[in-house]
Amino acid sequence: MKASDVKTPRPVMGLYDKPMWESIDARGMKLQCCAECQTWLYPPAPACPKCLSCELVWTPISGRGRIVSWVVFHRHYLPAYPPPYNAVAVRLDEGPTMISNLEGAMPDEGSMGREVRLVYVTMADGVVLPRWSLG
Repeated sequence: MKASDVKTPRPVMGLYDKPMWESIDARGMKLQCCAECQTWLYPPAPACPKCLSCELVWTPISGRGRIVSWVVFHRHYLPAYPPPYNAVAVRLDEGPTMISNLEGAMPDEGSMGREVRLVYVTMADGVVLPRWSLG
């Protein structure tokens, strides 16, 4: 099978996810930020979990965060992700925690608390995904 034949799993689109994925496709990720209390939301939602306001504004994120957890998978689950591959939990500077992959290096025992920056990776089938890079 050629790399171009491998299909990236598509995101599951909830009712509020489309603007986020459109911003990722444009390589300028946005998340909802509450206009009342400035709480950042991830995943997207209809109302702020802190103050219950429905006044949410799609706002660009800084693209910076820190690794709070990680795992390396050695089993083959999906064709687009041959093992070994990793998943990292990143606490954004804005507050929410996101799960994605670390580009360029596998996480190790020194990865906890390391600073990362958001990068955009175009998969072989053209899907753009948000990923993280050290530093």
